[in-house]
Amino acid sequence: MIEAVTLLRPWWLLALPVVALVAWRAVFRAAPLGDWPRAVEPHLLASLRARGAILPGRRQAQGALVAAAAILALALAGPAFERSDAAGYRNLDATILVMDLSRSVAEGGRLDEARSVAQSLAEAAGTRQVAVVVYAGDAYVAATPTTDRDALGTVLFALDGATVPDRGSNPARGLALARRILAEMGAVAADVVLLSDGGGIDDPARREAAGLAGDGHRLHTLAIPTPGLPAEAPRSDRAALDRLARTGGGAAGEIDAPSPVVAAVAETGAGHLAAGSYAVLAWQDVGRWLVLLALLPALLLFRRPA
Repeated sequence: MIEAVTLLRPWWLLALPVVALVAWRAVFRAAPLGDWPRAVEPHLLASLRARGAILPGRRQAQGALVAAAAILALALAGPAFERSDAAGYRNLDATILVMDLSRSVAEGGRLDEARSVAQSLAEAAGTRQVAVVVYAGDAYVAATPTTDRDALGTVLFALDGATVPDRGSNPARGLALARRILAEMGAVAADVVLLSDGGGIDDPARREAAGLAGDGHRLHTLAIPTPGLPAEAPRSDRAALDRLARTGGGAAGEIDAPSPVVAAVAETGAGHLAAGSYAVLAWQDVGRWLVLLALLPALLLFRRPA
């Protein structure tokens, strides 16, 4: 689907294979008299047919019924166009990137790849606003919510181990700051992506993840490997990040395979907002007009033979 067009209720498309099966059965397999030949004696049926007492059905009518059903299924799927004033509701659905800039990540040798993946996530967010939060021992806003991807890219690729002056690794502070930004925006369905090596994930971090889910948002995690650290240094904890994503109701991955998280962030805004009944503010549902279109084949069902 192009960015300005979406389906508000795409699960109704599952009705189309059922309609196709019924069409095949009705148009190609159904007899002109249906099941009457099984219920009536052959000689009696022949006599009634000779007297003109019965008329065989028309397969064209069955085709019209199937066409009407298919159009109704498409209408119920909710094809919608983005409203011209949708920008006024952009705060309802946002994306926040929470970047771990602790010493282990900065010196682990994969920070460049992590910044590239963060840029890909920002691009995947489409027209939605994106903010960047960085943390180590404390958390700070590196980029306020914006739709300017060029400015955001400049911020992302300027991040390094000296960006956050506080030593340590405290993801709970980063998640708490992201949660506060979303509350100030009035966001109702946002994506928060934590890019980290998994260090410092504790009970406060898990509480923040649960709080984000309770607010209607989703927390995704991307693990950053740290191969450049000494052998005695703690390793990247992908398992802890996966558990945190489950608590936050989001997807999990790593920077070498970020596709599950990128796909989740790339989901249309209508899909997010539909859960909170806000989709009608940003999208114009044209399904009702398709219902009127379904009346055209339905009228053929009332056509009388000459």
